Amino acid sequence: MFFAFSRSAPRQTESLTIPRRSMYNHADIVRVKRLEQQNKCNNVVTKAKGTTMIDQFMKSAIEEARIGLDEGGIPIGAVIVHDGRIIGRGHNRRIQKGSAILHGEMDALENAGRLSAGVYRQCTLYTTLSPCVMCSGAILLYGIPKVVIGENRTFMGEEILLASRGVRVDVLDLQECVDMMRDFIDENPTLWNEDIGV
Repeated sequence: MFFAFSRSAPRQTESLTIPRRSMYNHADIVRVKRLEQQNKCNNVVTKAKGTTMIDQFMKSAIEEARIGLDEGGIPIGAVIVHDGRIIGRGHNRRIQKGSAILHGEMDALENAGRLSAGVYRQCTLYTTLSPCVMCSGAILLYGIPKVVIGENRTFMGEEILLASRGVRVDVLDLQECVDMMRDFIDENPTLWNEDIGV
């Protein structure tokens, strides 16, 4: 399945609902709905059916997640793509490095190195899991215009916030990503809760 935040999705679509325990605040949701009504926001949360192919960049993010898992960490991977090539890759290394902030997206940004704001504004970030508030803040700070997410069933991050600020968000709903996270969460609930601040 392919999830896209776009009215132009060529496949059959249906609206997604926001979970009850959502971290979205009411103002973000109202802002997105107002922009949609004014036709100024094409980042509508929709679910498009029928996509099975995984592109090379998401495959790289999944590889990063598996590296993290093999290292004894949380299986979340990310890559940053500019002009059709990966300029930064990373995986969640909070456990491995004893870090408070090395989520997959943050590790990928760190590994991309110091870049001009103009480069970030032309990038796409691929991540195996919906980005948390910290990672979403970094996406907004650097002006990354597009985020492709492997899945958001095991954790719903700040997708509405990103969309409300003009970021295009595509949720692929990849079973491979869901299974990897569910297995980890079932086996390591304490580590997972620590990672998401519960």
